[in-house]
Amino acid sequence: MATKAKSGPGKAQKKGRSSGGRTTTAASVQSTRYTPPVPKNAKVSPRWMGPLIIALFGLGVLIVILNYANVLPGGVNNLWLIAAIGSIFVGLIMATRYH
Repeated sequence: MATKAKSGPGKAQKKGRSSGGRTTTAASVQSTRYTPPVPKNAKVSPRWMGPLIIALFGLGVLIVILNYANVLPGGVNNLWLIAAIGSIFVGLIMATRYH
């Protein structure tokens, strides 16, 4: 059987100023962990950059598939594959600069 914890005189308070009778709410209690401020020169990518990266990757894959399905004008052509690789490469370069 578990033993009952001793009940002391009350809740311990930190040294220094007392709360002065004020009650604290959950919203007014601050964390004791230090959070550094966000630097003013923090880089933020534009909102359109993420969808553009996905679109470039998708376009490159789509060109490769359509080229081998012989759907693109000019038949199976290596220039289409170069365009697909270029699209994927530009998407990759943009992805490395995304913040």
